[in-house]
Amino acid sequence: MSTPEEAAAATETEGANVLRRNSDDVGWEYGVLVDANNKDKVKCKFCDRVFQGGIYRLKQHVAHEGKNVRKYRDNIDEAKANCKKSLDEAKRKREEKTIRELELREEVNISRVGGREEEEVTCVGSSEPHKLGPMDKWVRAIDPKATKSESLKQQKLNKELLKERTHEVHKYIARWVYTHAIPFNACDNDEFKQMCEAIGQFGAGFEPPSQYDLREKLLEEEYARTKSLLQEREAEKVKSGCSIMTDAWSDRKRRSIMNLCTNCADGTSFISSKEMSDVSHTSEVIFELVDKAIEDIGPDNVVQVVTDNASNNMGAKKLLLEKRPQIFWTSCATHTINLMLQGISNMARFKKVIDRAKAFTIFVYGHTRTLECLRHFTEGKEIIRPGVTRFASAFLTLNSMQEKKDQLRKMVVHSRWDTLMEVKSKKGKDATAIILNPTFWKDVKLTISVFEPLVKILRLVDGDVKPSMGFLFGELLKPKREIKEAFGNVESHYKDVIAIIEKKMKGRLDSPLHLTPYLLNTYYSYGDPSIFDDATIIEGFINCVETFYHHDEDKQDRAVNIELRKLQNREGSFSKKLARTCQNFDYNPASWWRLYGTETPALQKMATRFLSLTSSSSGCERNWSGFEMIHTKKRNRLTTTRLNKLAFIQFNTKLINKKEKIKAKRISDVLLSSETTEAQGFLYEDGDECALVIYRDEEDEEMEGTGVPWSVIGEAVGAEEQLELRRSARVRELYEGEEFDSEEEEFQEEEFQDDEDDDVEPY
Repeated sequence: MSTPEEAAAATETEGANVLRRNSDDVGWEYGVLVDANNKDKVKCKFCDRVFQGGIYRLKQHVAHEGKNVRKYRDNIDEAKANCKKSLDEAKRKREEKTIRELELREEVNISRVGGREEEEVTCVGSSEPHKLGPMDKWVRAIDPKATKSESLKQQKLNKELLKERTHEVHKYIARWVYTHAIPFNACDNDEFKQMCEAIGQFGAGFEPPSQYDLREKLLEEEYARTKSLLQEREAEKVKSGCSIMTDAWSDRKRRSIMNLCTNCADGTSFISSKEMSDVSHTSEVIFELVDKAIEDIGPDNVVQVVTDNASNNMGAKKLLLEKRPQIFWTSCATHTINLMLQGISNMARFKKVIDRAKAFTIFVYGHTRTLECLRHFTEGKEIIRPGVTRFASAFLTLNSMQEKKDQLRKMVVHSRWDTLMEVKSKKGKDATAIILNPTFWKDVKLTISVFEPLVKILRLVDGDVKPSMGFLFGELLKPKREIKEAFGNVESHYKDVIAIIEKKMKGRLDSPLHLTPYLLNTYYSYGDPSIFDDATIIEGFINCVETFYHHDEDKQDRAVNIELRKLQNREGSFSKKLARTCQNFDYNPASWWRLYGTETPALQKMATRFLSLTSSSSGCERNWSGFEMIHTKKRNRLTTTRLNKLAFIQFNTKLINKKEKIKAKRISDVLLSSETTEAQGFLYEDGDECALVIYRDEEDEEMEGTGVPWSVIGEAVGAEEQLELRRSARVRELYEGEEFDSEEEEFQEEEFQDDEDDDVEPY
């Protein structure tokens, strides 16, 4: 039970929380709500003046900005600067959004058909033909049930009427959304806004497309348009080469699907999906699919094939090596790093802390009252933070718990927690003991320190921000140093962790194709010249040259015996002052080689191609949910050709949009974010038991528009029937006991239930 002092402190904190909005806005550091029921009435902490305009008006007051607000004149430089920065940032975002909306609208122009202006037409209420103008859209009422006489009545173009008409349009859109279960976040898509603008430009009398139009002519046109948008990537494949990625999965109907994608410096593109329920996924089958894709793209444009480490893929690797010895076959870095995290998670010391954290979250999320209590003390934020993989989620959730340590400790000693019936059970007492145990928090801190270096690399290789092959091996050397420091450089403490990392890395992430980009990336080799003298790296470089220039011994000789020395000694263009830009981690190594590698053409071609490669095949998995949404029970009569075209359009359009957001720096990094992810979703309730169903962030392109839960977190504690846990495309289930030490290893087909969602274990 809590002491009177603790209860009083908790009550005071509770009162403060009531008078504060559930927001991270900096303005709440300088203001407080006057009335908990009036969220716009805020009082300044400095001068006790009350404002009716909410926290925004308070920030104007503190920052000395705004024409219609009374400024606070005392010397509060820090508060003034913080509020001004917040106001400027909000203004910048509004301006960017406005500009983006205008750009989207300007892209829509239906007055041109076939590259020319529309001919004169006869409009409603007019016997004479004339060109469509801005006023023609007002000649008919929006209500489609209006009579002909009503539709010809002139509309009054005043502000109030415009508001009413807009509301009427919104009601029709909402009715369509609700009736056909369209996800709400679909309305945030650029395509939806452009559709509305196009209909608005057309005006009254617009006839929607028929089913036949959608599945025939319009589908063909959109397919052709999508292919045209990928022309730049096709040119990049010829210029810098590309990777082919393949992966297999099974949908909820147990249909076996194999995906083929290609990746170049401009990003990932979807090639095709093929149903393979009637054949085994043997090495020969995989080889034939990959070989056909190589032939279609062009053997000279394909540098590598990236897959996971399953034995059938390794068998296909041997077959490809025999036919195309100049093409590399590498292991997926995301999958391998997951294996590292899995191995570390299974160690007794880390497994214990993870199991304790799991027990606490299962208990809290297993009951509506405990969950409500948690959200009260964390101000509405979740302690669960789903990441891109199962083990990244472990790190993010532990990190979230560490950030909310004080709030969780206050919660379990508060009278509000003690009065809950569920807390008096054995699981409730165990959950309370976990949070109050100092050893638990010490172990959480250590676990985070060990996981964090590997999770950072996971974000690097799993993201689409830049090609990762040139940075992978160099960044993999850092976790070893950081993990040793986390254990106080005591070898007996860290040797088992390092052994797991080295074991999983050996033969997978230290191949010649991983070592050579490390050598050619001058961010590392110029930062540490001893790399040029490392026998292992030089041997890998020579093997890479022999494979890349398989039938050209002259270029092999030039690259190894002449041009490498020029790079090492910084001769010619490499000596230029501007070439020092390679000392910045954010530089583009492939572009650097195009600028300064002109005097070493053989090495330049290798470098630009190797440093433009991805190191992961995870991009191939991201259309799983899209395929499942396209091929539903209602649409099971889709032909194979039509199905592939729909998947091609959807997947590639999302990838193109995501790349645009990356270029505009409008995508945040979930794994490395210091902010707590506020999970979106719903609560599945069964009596007093419940489970939180988490949706992905609406900004996430991979799940956008599906309306399908990303993962089920927590369990229905005590319920006889658990929620059906399902797999996610990105939350990979690793092969049980997967070691891949033997080439004779029998292939284990992954047991998928549903690839839209995953059985992420609760945290």
